[in-house]
Amino acid sequence: MNPGNRRAIFAALLANSGIAVLKFAGWTFTGATSLLAEAVHSVADTVNQALLLWGNTAAQRAPTPNHAFGYGRERYFWAFVVSLVIFTLGGLFALYEGVAKLISPHPLNEPIWAVGILLVGIVFEGLSLRTAVQEARRSKLQESWWSYIRRTKNPELPVILLEDLGALVGLSFALAGVSLSIWTDTPRYDALGSIGIGILLVGIAGLLAREMKSLLIGESATPEDEALIRSVAVRHPSVHQLIHLRTQHIGPDEVLIGAKIEFDGRLDFREISAVIDALEESIREALPFSALIYIEPAVSEYRPRDPGTESEPQNRENDAG
Repeated sequence: MNPGNRRAIFAALLANSGIAVLKFAGWTFTGATSLLAEAVHSVADTVNQALLLWGNTAAQRAPTPNHAFGYGRERYFWAFVVSLVIFTLGGLFALYEGVAKLISPHPLNEPIWAVGILLVGIVFEGLSLRTAVQEARRSKLQESWWSYIRRTKNPELPVILLEDLGALVGLSFALAGVSLSIWTDTPRYDALGSIGIGILLVGIAGLLAREMKSLLIGESATPEDEALIRSVAVRHPSVHQLIHLRTQHIGPDEVLIGAKIEFDGRLDFREISAVIDALEESIREALPFSALIYIEPAVSEYRPRDPGTESEPQNRENDAG
């Protein structure tokens, strides 16, 4: 995990832990259901940041015989667990409390305290979101935010971004519910605010679970990175063509590369071995992350080289055996 990711996680951890204490204190004095839902939401977010930090520590373990490619996917696993925590501890609890108070409403006590605490929460969550946005922009480049969340192999920043955004929207729901309850003297608006928070968190949890599941199953390198690998491979004078290429992220900062390459038929075994070593070194130097590379050589009768070609995988795989 780079320092920017860690900084964003610590900012969110400090903000959520402090806000959780304030929200629980406010709920104790006011009895506002939406404030209780937000307090549990902040506890869930605090737990989530701790899980992300633990995932980063676990991912740094050295490879073992049972896990020969290392533990890089630990970061994906714990980010997936985060989505489950948001769904159960945050979303379902808020929905339960909101429905219960909607059926059996009770008036708020000293609701102005709830408003003040929610406003303070909005300020702190806004600062935390600003930190996450600043760090994400370093890798987002010209992508839209939606595209960045869908395409990035980094699990921490999308989680923090969606958590902080969800926290701000949830605080707005809670503030609207409490304010309407004060204005209309109808506590059911407070319950509706809690239900809105629950629906929001369930939606965020579903989106995160879907993205982390895709990373856990194994995603290829981006089209841009695969194009870079192809260009480096076919640039070598002893390479006739790249028959097929397979990539898979085994962690946010490490990719597994398998390629079948047709070499000049005049090369002997030692020369092919040297060319493969040179190709692996060139590919590693070109990529912005670590790479485990396995190249299967294919040799045909000598013919003039056709640079930059790559045949269709389904055709060549059958021929090359």
